[in-house]
Amino acid sequence: MNSLRRTPLYELAIELNARMTGFSGWEMPVQFSGITQEHHAVRSDAGMFDISHMGKFTLTGKSVLPQIQKLVPSDLSRLQPGQAQYTVLLNPQGGIIDDLIFYFQGDDRWVVIVNAATTQKDRDWLLANLTDVEFQDLSDAQALIAVQGKKAVEHLNAIVDQDLSHVKPFGHLETSILGHRAFIARTGYTGEDGFEVMLDPQGAIDLWRSLLETGVTPCGLGARDTLRLEAAMALYGQDINDSTTPLEAGLGWLVHFDTKGDFIGRSILEDQKQNGVKKRLVGLQMQGRNIARHDYPIFSDGEAVGIVTSGTLAPTVGQAIALGYVPTELSKPGQLLEIGIRGKNYGAIVVKRPFYRATK
Repeated sequence: MNSLRRTPLYELAIELNARMTGFSGWEMPVQFSGITQEHHAVRSDAGMFDISHMGKFTLTGKSVLPQIQKLVPSDLSRLQPGQAQYTVLLNPQGGIIDDLIFYFQGDDRWVVIVNAATTQKDRDWLLANLTDVEFQDLSDAQALIAVQGKKAVEHLNAIVDQDLSHVKPFGHLETSILGHRAFIARTGYTGEDGFEVMLDPQGAIDLWRSLLETGVTPCGLGARDTLRLEAAMALYGQDINDSTTPLEAGLGWLVHFDTKGDFIGRSILEDQKQNGVKKRLVGLQMQGRNIARHDYPIFSDGEAVGIVTSGTLAPTVGQAIALGYVPTELSKPGQLLEIGIRGKNYGAIVVKRPFYRATK
């Protein structure tokens, strides 16, 4: 008996002969036409991803802002209606409970999108730390499609009631698509331009079919991973977790010490800022074609010093790349290291992140 959950777009994936896999309790497409082909489609034109498995919440009430300000290191009070902030929920040790996006809609209304694997954990954490807030969990009621790529605007503009070219990065709005009410945000997880569209299940089915007809390439989790890794975007549960802090993970830009008051984990982060961190997440480029994978050991002068958190052969970059934690003194670009792969060590070099940056 299959205990994996299925999104409203599951049957459409089966129609397209997608290869399915289990992911965070869901049966999801890992690839349709092939990971490399899907990857290049996003980099050159546009691809679409079923991300309906992700958690979707709404928070409403006058006390929402002061309360969520205490849960994240970023200053959410700077947001104007129609703006969003990528940030992290922190535990008292400064560790990352999850990375997520807060979308401010105005009138004390917020949309929150969280990772699929942490939906219940995030829900519990928010509810335990919020009072006098109207909390709605739309995770099952709403579907989510990411339309990503250099031509994502062109494809969506043909069927959306408003011109999306005027929406700024991390901007969002409510509009109509194919007769369905939709929440659209200029956010994504690929390193390219694009949008994430939240709407009812039937609307998502109609949108998927319409985009398919206009030539948007269906993409699975495989391409999603290679795309985000080229852009050096962290994957929760691998590159960041409850025992890593934003400063260790290279997410110091999310920590706004100067513009906000106390927040959970602040004292830990202040200590790390003052005294330095002991480990850092770095970008690694293999010196050959061998691929470093999650959990492979990192060596320096024959001594194990760290661990690979993510790795792949990057289609756009054309090289094997990885992310991993190493001691701070070994984290500077140009540092030579080795990766243990099936009992042998292979050379790698620390490089600046991201590995790939989109051009207009």
